[in-house]
Parts: sequence; structure tokens; C-alpha cells
Amino acid sequence: MLTSRVPSPRRYLVCAPTHFDVHYAINPWMRRDAPVDRDLAARQWDTLIRTYREYGHTTESVPPVPGLPDMVFAANSAVVIDNRVFGSHFHAPERRPESLAYETWFKAAGFDVYRPESVCEGEGDLVPTRRYLLAGTGFRTARDAHHELQEFFGVPTISLRLVDPYFYHLDTALFALDADNIAYYPEAFSPGCREVLARLFPDAVRATRDDAMAFGLNSVSDGRQVFIAPQATGLIDQLAARGYIPVPVDLSEFHKAGGGIKCCTQEIRS
Repeated sequence: MLTSRVPSPRRYLVCAPTHFDVHYAINPWMRRDAPVDRDLAARQWDTLIRTYREYGHTTESVPPVPGLPDMVFAANSAVVIDNRVFGSHFHAPERRPESLAYETWFKAAGFDVYRPESVCEGEGDLVPTRRYLLAGTGFRTARDAHHELQEFFGVPTISLRLVDPYFYHLDTALFALDADNIAYYPEAFSPGCREVLARLFPDAVRATRDDAMAFGLNSVSDGRQVFIAPQATGLIDQLAARGYIPVPVDLSEFHKAGGGIKCCTQEIRS
């Protein structure tokens, strides 16, 4: 008998892909000789937002800024827990102006924003669960930022070292299925961190490399529905067998910049 999963309404912050493009290469997915179809990207993004709303979730938008092609990847802008905002400090100089644009939105919405001293790329490398804040490092977010996060939120912060450049952010290799469980690709992590994840989440869903490379782990779950790349067929089957409801949404045009569903989605946790 399948476990009955219970969804919870979520509040998502997003940014339209008005200026989305690949003007530089800061991860292995980005190639300046692979042109972006902006019309297709806009249609795919619109479908994602419409799908969120169809399932009862709220979306709010940050105005896109010319010259910031990666601003569509709202997840990198911050992490929000209990209405407290820990902002971003990007590794790549090209992305650093995004921090101010998102900070301006959060402040206008009534939030105070903490500016990190160390490099920290928001939910790109930070995945909150009920008991822990899972924190990636190795390519982008600095290990020192994990200490800042723990001091700011008072939540036990588990450092996880990423070792495969194709999984340069934690949200390309792992996502929270619900408050107590995750899905992840073990080989994206150092051997010791694989052991940590196996101990903390013995019932986790383990993805194959094929599904991880299809951005199957760059997914968003509301506890029941999992908004997922349709190309990740094996992971979709695993989730369905566990009682989750996969909701395929194709964001393949964003894969050209190393992003997907979760990259485009910042969750505001109250």
C-alpha cells in the first residue's frame, strides 16, 4: 500500500526570463556557442508558474534587470526560514549585482536581509529540512558561510562537499521530498558526505547519474506533488512508487545555463 502524501501550500518567489541568455560560461553546462531560444524559455517558464498556481501555490515576481541573464534563477538569491532572509554573495562577478536586486524586493516586502560575509548562493546550495539545513560547498558556496548560516538561523547545518563539476550546486544533486526525506545522487558527493546522507536519510530516494544529468534533482516538492523534469524518467518512476505525484514540467531551455525548475524557484518559508 502506498503512503498517503500530504501537500502544503507554498509561497514562491520567481523572476521572468526576460533577459535570459548565455553570455558567459561559469559552469560546465554553459556554452556560448549554444544560442538560447528566448521565446521557448518564456513559454516554458510561464508553464511552470501556471502549474504552481494550478496546484494551489502562490507566486510573486521580482522585476528582471537588463544585463543580468541569470537573474531568472531566483533560488540563488537567498534562503528564507521563518520569515528571516539570509541573502546571497555570488562567487562569479557577473552575478553579484543580482544580490541587490533581490535584496531590494525583500526589503520592500517587509523583510530584513542579512548580507553574508562569505560566498553564499542561496538555495542553490542550501536545502532546509525539518531538523537540518543541508549546505553544499566545493564549487560555489564557501564553507565559512555554513557557520554564518548556523549562527543566523540557529539550525544545525550539515556541510556537504560536492565533487562533480556538473553538480556545482547542491540543488542539482539533492532536493527535499518533504520535511523529513530527500532524493539525491550519491556520487555527486565526497565519500564521507555520502555516508552522512545515508545515516541521516536512510529512506532517501537515490537517483541515477542519467536522471541527475537530466536535472531530475533540480525539482520542487510540496510534500505530495513533485515538479520535475520529464526527462528524468527513472526518478519519476521511483517517486510514483513511493506515493508522490510527479508533475513533469519541461524547462530544458534553461539547462543550457545549468538550471531547471528549482533554480527558477525561491521558497519563502514563513
